[in-house]
Amino acid sequence: MKNRKDEHIRYALKHRSEYNSFDEVELVHCSIPKYNLEEIELKTRFAGCEFTVPFFINAITGGSENARKINQKLARVANECGILFVTGSYSAALKNVQDDSFEIVKRENPDLKLATNIGIDKDYEAGIKAIEALNPLFLQVHVNLMQELIMVEGSRNFGEWENNLQKFVQNIKIPIVLKEVGFGMTEATVKKGIELGIKTFDISGRGGTSFAFIENMRRENGLHYLDNWGQTTISCLLNLKNYVDKVEVIASGGVRNPLDIVKSLVLGAKAVGISKVILELVVKYEVEKVIEIVENWKNECRMIMCALNANNIEELRNVKYILYGKTLEFFMQQKESFSNL
Repeated sequence: MKNRKDEHIRYALKHRSEYNSFDEVELVHCSIPKYNLEEIELKTRFAGCEFTVPFFINAITGGSENARKINQKLARVANECGILFVTGSYSAALKNVQDDSFEIVKRENPDLKLATNIGIDKDYEAGIKAIEALNPLFLQVHVNLMQELIMVEGSRNFGEWENNLQKFVQNIKIPIVLKEVGFGMTEATVKKGIELGIKTFDISGRGGTSFAFIENMRRENGLHYLDNWGQTTISCLLNLKNYVDKVEVIASGGVRNPLDIVKSLVLGAKAVGISKVILELVVKYEVEKVIEIVENWKNECRMIMCALNANNIEELRNVKYILYGKTLEFFMQQKESFSNL
């Protein structure tokens, strides 16, 4: 019998996005900056916690032996580099008491900055069980509507999602992050989240891992015309420009390198989640090599910030940028809703 989580990993690694909105954002260079490289500060704060760098390993996997090995590597990288690691959906562990593909990351790395993830289709008691098992800094509650619709064995209790989220907010004592899974989160969803008490949103836009593609590959009759469903990460950030001072916006989806990280921060993100690129790295290289690459990313973020004359994450918001192509078209059509621009 095929393991769904292993299929997710296999097809995530196989998928190649034809378009990435980060390529349509150009940052305006500063020739004479005020700061030396060592003065550049990377720390940020969200979900009630302070972090030394503004990027982290976002929810990827769990629930199989292969996922266990990947999580071991990811956790080692995060622990050695001092960055946050968010596990994949803890639902897999709730279905199989023998599964330790989640608990092992904390057991082997007791000082790891750790968070975990659960689906909005689950009740809040599932979230409490995940918290009791992992003692995370915060809990991601993910929304994945199109994935569930395409998935043959997917959830169909959509009418309960809003009530489920409200119960999470009312009954979970640690911070909750509402997270998309690659389809993008725009103003309407953020407004609803605010109404329900959510303060932190991971917008996870189109451009990276496509769970529509993954589930279509698992179907006999794939609905591949839906592979590119959703809004891009940059479009979502532009759409939420008026919200970045009201709530905490986390960017993820299609982030490939430190330049994409900095572009996200310029557009108002408090932090940036990375999934597919880090998955590819731990599959391709030994852990020590991945640690070296991630450590280099920290310095590369500082280099780019220096070239933008930004001393810290807050100053990045003052950086000017130019939009091109589809992203510019989206921006122009949405412009009337941006009262501050």
